[in-house]
Amino acid sequence: MGDTLEFNEIYHESKGSWNDGRLRFSKQNVVYKSSKTGKVDNIPAAELSVATWRRVCLGHGIKLATSNGHVYKYDGFRDTDYERISEFFKANYKVELTEKDMCVKGWNWGTAKFSGPLLSFDVNDSSVFEIPLASVSQCATGKNEVTLEFHQNDDAEVSLMEVRFYVPPGTADEGTDPVEAFAQNVRSKADVIQATGDAVCVFKELQCLTPRGRYDILIYPAFLHLHGKTFDYKIPYTTVLRLFLLPSKDQRQMFFVISLDPPIKQGQTRYHFLILHFSKEEELKLTLNMSEEEVEKRYEGKLSKNMSGSLYEMVSRVMKALVNRKITVPGNFQGNTPGAQCITCSYKAQSGLLYPLERGFIYVHKPPVHLRFEEISSVNFARGTTTTRSFDFEVETKQGNQFTFSSIEREEYGKLFDFVNAKKLHIKNRGFKEAKNNEYSDSDDDQHDAYLERMKAEGKIREEGDGSNDSDEETDESFNPGEESDVAEEYDSNASESDSGSGGDGSDDEGKKKKPAKKAKVVKEKKERKPRREKKQKDTNAPKRPMSSYMLWLNSSRERIKSENPGISITEISKKAGEMWKQIGKEDKEEWDGKAEEAKKNYEKAMKEYRESGGGSSTPAKKESKKKAGGKKEDKKRKSGGGEKEKEQGGNDSFKSREFISSEESSSDGERKKAKKAKKAKGKPQSRGKESEEEEEEAMTTPPSSVEDSD
Repeated sequence: MGDTLEFNEIYHESKGSWNDGRLRFSKQNVVYKSSKTGKVDNIPAAELSVATWRRVCLGHGIKLATSNGHVYKYDGFRDTDYERISEFFKANYKVELTEKDMCVKGWNWGTAKFSGPLLSFDVNDSSVFEIPLASVSQCATGKNEVTLEFHQNDDAEVSLMEVRFYVPPGTADEGTDPVEAFAQNVRSKADVIQATGDAVCVFKELQCLTPRGRYDILIYPAFLHLHGKTFDYKIPYTTVLRLFLLPSKDQRQMFFVISLDPPIKQGQTRYHFLILHFSKEEELKLTLNMSEEEVEKRYEGKLSKNMSGSLYEMVSRVMKALVNRKITVPGNFQGNTPGAQCITCSYKAQSGLLYPLERGFIYVHKPPVHLRFEEISSVNFARGTTTTRSFDFEVETKQGNQFTFSSIEREEYGKLFDFVNAKKLHIKNRGFKEAKNNEYSDSDDDQHDAYLERMKAEGKIREEGDGSNDSDEETDESFNPGEESDVAEEYDSNASESDSGSGGDGSDDEGKKKKPAKKAKVVKEKKERKPRREKKQKDTNAPKRPMSSYMLWLNSSRERIKSENPGISITEISKKAGEMWKQIGKEDKEEWDGKAEEAKKNYEKAMKEYRESGGGSSTPAKKESKKKAGGKKEDKKRKSGGGEKEKEQGGNDSFKSREFISSEESSSDGERKKAKKAKKAKGKPQSRGKESEEEEEEAMTTPPSSVEDSD
């Protein structure tokens, strides 16, 4: 048998959630490291007192108890592991691994036993279940009843909220209440934070980035108290995983990061990191609220009663001593900016800083991200999506999560690549470093553009497809503005040229046989928009409409309201008048209603006289509109008449319509049809339509001289 035993995929229960990890037994100690949080449990071999082998839900489990009262439980072993572990414990720890069965009867009546940090409920000396008292957040008592409430874990799918114990009377010693005795045993070991005594020290108005705001930090021996204007947080030191002290890129500010598990809660928001922001120029003189002997005895020279220095140094020094954790600082990495140990980038549309550490990466500050090298499966250097002057750094974890840090300057690529390579992380595109450096060169002309190449390839395929489609079959053509069409339209200037070859020559007929005629394009004529009607101009001589009773009262009372309320605005006058009008009595309102009725009668009388005098029918605006309408009709007739004359004279020889056929028969046929129509018109009486009526009106209005000129 070797000096060590190692087991993978061993589970440790934490507030209702199973976390896997690795367990190692050595001659000196027992070490368990969580794969999720990286938290390490170190149990010295000399402190082991009891070891129990049990059958649990995840196979078999081991329960270890120490001499100082701590209990550790690990599950996930196989049945065959019992002999190996038992022999190892006898040989190295001098502790016998005993087997103990759990009670599965399902009884709810038994004995409650307090053994260290555990509350065990037993039936016939067999344990039914155990409650770690550190998970208890609240203990309440009632008549013969004790209620335990538990801390919630966000990672657990199902959480136990509370357990109630019925304590029958007379079970405790005489003179003591059994319910209070039970509750006192629970509170003595429960994780119920109570601010008793004075704080060791207080830091006033510290700037906090997450959660955002300014908080007073009160340092107690067992927990940290954040007191803000809106929220208060009490953070036990047992929930602190790691401490980070990170310099900003400008070398003027510092970030102090506290990693928490479980996180602090603000409504539905969880904060896994507490980030404090300091300026290097801030100084502080600190005095601890303890005697020098007590400080020396408790902290063993890590702190002194009176200290002075930079504010961030004082906070980090006190936290290191009380939490008993090491402070992680950036390693040997140097960015492109002189003295900077971080890289400016973006994560989830928020700009921040990425710090390459000796054992991982940390990003601050929104949202903070900590990635350990142990949980990273691979990294990838990807080209930026928007510009070639930056690149993306992608990190993929063993759990399958991917974190993309984008918009990193290309000057940072070489140093970040060398750092990742030195840490022996798996790089997906390792062989493309030289290509990347060439890609991020200063010349924009030499850069490879994948989108441009793809569009060029599609263009070549399209051209080849167009060439292969040239066949004798008839194809539809799409309209291309600016190109000459095969068949001239009515408005084309080269209509005669296109139609000149449509005569009776044999050569043209042969050409028609060889090349099939293409379809003529139909062009829809755009309809002319009707002109908008002009607004009627109001006649200034027309009588005005009468006002209502309220408006008559308002006109008479406006000056009085202004004098009673100096400086009042126009809108306030309307509001004030509305309130006053509501308060007016019924008799006064009837008086104003009578005035409004009288004004209405006067208006009707004036309108009658106005209409009898000819007002409203022959206003200047109407006369102008009539003139414009008449002018438009004359213009239309002149245009139509001019067009007919041009057709008779045969003007504009170059213009020929699409339907024009250049043959003598067609012209003679047209003349015959016109003659037939004229005979029919002489023989039959015509119905008088609008056009005939307009022609008669025009003839009547036309002076004799103009008629003679037209003849």
